[in-house]
Amino acid sequence: MAQFIINMNNSLPASQKFIIHVLDSTHLFVQPNAAEMIRGAIAEFRDRNSYEKPA
Repeated sequence: MAQFIINMNNSLPASQKFIIHVLDSTHLFVQPNAAEMIRGAIAEFRDRNSYEKPA
């Protein structure tokens, strides 16, 4: 998920970037106002990548 968030941040213009600091491969500091946007993007990503057993 950290890589997903980093890629999401990199796709934005400089004025909208939200990562403050990358601590390691699993921990990031982000702007507090970006939390809901990140959660929404992760939820959408998980929904698109979920498996449904064929009927």
